[in-house]
Amino acid sequence: MGHLPKLIEDLALILIVAAFVVLIFRKIKQPLVLGYIIAGFLVSPNFKIFPSVVDMTNIKTLAEIGVIFLLFSLGLEFSFKKLMNVGGSASITAFVEIIFITIAGYYTGRMLGWSTMDSMFLGGMLASSSTTIIIRAFDELGVKTKNFAKIVFGVLVVEDIVVILLMVLLSTIAVTKEFEGTQILFTVAKLLFFLILWFLLGIFLLPTLLKKLKPLIDEEILLVLSIGLCLGMVLIAVNAGFSAELGAFVMGSIIAETTMAEKVEHTLKSVKDLFAAVFFVSVGMMIDYDAMITYAWPILAVTLLTLFGKLFSSTLGALISGQPLKQSVQVGMSMAQIGEFAFIVATLGLSLGVISDFLFPVAVGVSAITTFTTPYLIKLSEPFYNWLVKVVPPKYIAKINKYSTNTQNIQAETSWQTILKNYGRIVLINGIIIIAIYLLFSRFIIPAINENLESNGIKNIIGNALPVLFILPFLWALMVKRPSSVAYKELWTKTKYNRGPLLIIEIIRIILGIGILGFFLDRFASTTISIFITIPVAIILMVVFSKRINKFYNRIEKRFITNLNDRSDNQQSEPITRLAGNSEVTNNLAAWDVHIVELEVKPLAEYIGKTLVDLQWREKYGVNIGYIKRGEKLIHTPGRSEVLMPYDKVGIIATDDQFQIFKPVFDSQEIVVEEDINHIKLGKILINHHSPKKGLSIRESGIRDKTDGLVIAIRRGDERILNPESSEILQVDDIVWVVGNGKKIEKLNIEI
Repeated sequence: MGHLPKLIEDLALILIVAAFVVLIFRKIKQPLVLGYIIAGFLVSPNFKIFPSVVDMTNIKTLAEIGVIFLLFSLGLEFSFKKLMNVGGSASITAFVEIIFITIAGYYTGRMLGWSTMDSMFLGGMLASSSTTIIIRAFDELGVKTKNFAKIVFGVLVVEDIVVILLMVLLSTIAVTKEFEGTQILFTVAKLLFFLILWFLLGIFLLPTLLKKLKPLIDEEILLVLSIGLCLGMVLIAVNAGFSAELGAFVMGSIIAETTMAEKVEHTLKSVKDLFAAVFFVSVGMMIDYDAMITYAWPILAVTLLTLFGKLFSSTLGALISGQPLKQSVQVGMSMAQIGEFAFIVATLGLSLGVISDFLFPVAVGVSAITTFTTPYLIKLSEPFYNWLVKVVPPKYIAKINKYSTNTQNIQAETSWQTILKNYGRIVLINGIIIIAIYLLFSRFIIPAINENLESNGIKNIIGNALPVLFILPFLWALMVKRPSSVAYKELWTKTKYNRGPLLIIEIIRIILGIGILGFFLDRFASTTISIFITIPVAIILMVVFSKRINKFYNRIEKRFITNLNDRSDNQQSEPITRLAGNSEVTNNLAAWDVHIVELEVKPLAEYIGKTLVDLQWREKYGVNIGYIKRGEKLIHTPGRSEVLMPYDKVGIIATDDQFQIFKPVFDSQEIVVEEDINHIKLGKILINHHSPKKGLSIRESGIRDKTDGLVIAIRRGDERILNPESSEILQVDDIVWVVGNGKKIEKLNIEI
């Protein structure tokens, strides 16, 4: 009989025990992650009753592969476009919470007498909440469609990317043993540079490659190719001085923007689940029961910090972002737990040999306790808010409500903000590409030329011509490309006072471009050749061939945008949360706690075939119909004579309270919604002194026709007009809320 490797015996033991334990956890409706961890403890040398794993080295290797696949899978679910759609409220909430809890975690560790590295990694472990636990709790409590849930999901997206960055910073600090501000800033800048570069190159190249190979790819080849791309990016990231986890996450997020993202995710799921199970089992194998008893007080201290620190900081962040008090409290009480990333951060510290072994039992203990408390905290969030309103003096509640109201003015984007953002995007993207070309030539191409060519004259010609030739389209775009012809033209023609700042911006861009050109020539050529030959030739080329350079650049940009939008153009997405309410003028902040829920019409619903005007849902329940999706047909802001048919998907705009009352009337299944459907968006239009719409009624302004939308609210100072009549006159400084075609809303906002 042949010799059976110990690894196979260990895998059999791990998977059998893990399967039985997670079956029990599924039966008692607890997170499977905790089941895997307990299974790991049962097969570890620390638990003497069961047989123990022998080949720990190979198990650790499999666990590292599991982490890579976990991060790759997270990237597949992430999507850069999802991050851009998160919005300011969730981003501000996440950053406030992360900064507070990371610093609090560090100082808690120091107060417990832990080392600097242990304390720093504790802060990193506490930085993220558990997506798995929160989604499970939301499902059980039926709050997934409430408005605060949208903020929570957005915060979780931001947390994921920030914790990835924290892992890179912690790795850098652990390796260099230094904590200098300059070094940290350099690491952050380097990280952001490579993230944007990989994203730009990946989106430009990978979707095109996959589209060309699509006829040849089946599930087997797709599995091999996706894993190969993941591990290839892992190698690139490690060689660039970053972690393997970062590389896996980046490749996943790049594939997430392709049309094959769902197929890759489905094909890889079994492999990811297998290795992830091994990873979480390996986490459990590091648990020392005696250590958990010994560190019971630290576990209790960190648990209390997690519960109250995350609750306080998330609530504070939501308030700062302009959310109502009730919604802020609900967000804060949903985030009070640590997630799976805590184990990944701890594993990173152990693999680097910079943290103590006791951090694992602390993480597991805190995770177990906060997992069980999360549903109760979410359930108690509304009673806790009601208690706060009674206890806190009314003047402070009024100030919070006023602050939340005033944030609407800040969020309404002006033409200048649009222009400056577009200018910044042009300079940032093209600047990063130019820096990447410089690194490519300085580190690889020029040294290779110098080694293989003997003639100094040819070396100088190539060293001058090639780098400039490669950067020319991007240098041209950085110097002269207009960000938005409509917005630019509006600002230029609206008033002469806009022309000075616009000219200054253009001059600064030209100076910046000349400076970059001079830097290139200083690095790759002699001063004489640069001044008398290269610079004049480059300027002549840019002037003479400006149209061809423009055409070439536009082709590159078009391919990038096409690849970026391929996935959304080829799938039916769901709408993001939107605004609505009843028809009264009110200062009650709760009336603005509104969003959209998509419901499906049941085939035997009694209202089928009746017109919306006959149903009178708006008049009876204060809800609006944002859209109706009938098969492949999308009906924007349906009219009063529109009827509902079986299996229609209807976008209901309502507050949480309105929806709870209306839901039994509709008698339908909820569909959770996150992203845009055919570019339907909630937009804000600011009516300023220069707007041609001021003094006109909503009907006369033509906003509905120009946006394919519906005016659902107007904010006028401290006054809110919900579901305004078409005869309502638009006044200066009004903020008009419109649900309609997002691109048309943006265009109208620029024109106004």
